Amino acid sequence: MSTQGVLYVIAFILLVLAALPIPSRGFSLALFGAAFALLAYSWPVLTA
Repeated sequence: MSTQGVLYVIAFILLVLAALPIPSRGFSLALFGAAFALLAYSWPVLTA
């Protein structure tokens, strides 16, 4: 699996966890998920 695929899988897992009623102190799982999704989306540009 490529690096971009791994980043998308991590983003998906974080966004699913953010939808669950799990208390997270001091950080947002949805924000981390969105950051990983943006990183995965821009990965080809960053590594070009």
